[in-house]
Amino acid sequence: MDLSNLQPCYGSTHSKKRIGRGHGSGTGKTSGKGHKGQNSRSGGGVKPGFEGGQMPLQRRLPKRGFTPLSRTVYTLVNLRDLELFDAASVVDLEALGKAGLIGQLKDGIKILGDGELTKALTVKAHKFSKSAQAKIEAAGGTVEVI
Repeated sequence: MDLSNLQPCYGSTHSKKRIGRGHGSGTGKTSGKGHKGQNSRSGGGVKPGFEGGQMPLQRRLPKRGFTPLSRTVYTLVNLRDLELFDAASVVDLEALGKAGLIGQLKDGIKILGDGELTKALTVKAHKFSKSAQAKIEAAGGTVEVI
């Protein structure tokens, strides 16, 4: 089998309906559009969301919130996750990625203080919470802001 002899499965495709080709075809005269009215005209029909002149749903609902363009979104890592590293090791982007603690890196990494740390680690990240920084330094480690 190769690309030169590929074809759709039997019954999965249908021949094009030829409309407006006489009474015997079943779709002659009005070509399946019925008589008169907006949808029978050339270019007829209404745009998506049009409700016949009634105030459309997207205008009836209130506007809520605001998404700032310059917002920074951090990938979050808790202190309890850093327990798997050996003592006196350097925890940076590469080490966190290999350990599977960060999936998609957004605008940086923020270390949060949830959990306890018993080892002295050198942690390099973009941002630290106050409690995380205090716990890392209390365990004998160092904090480096990238």
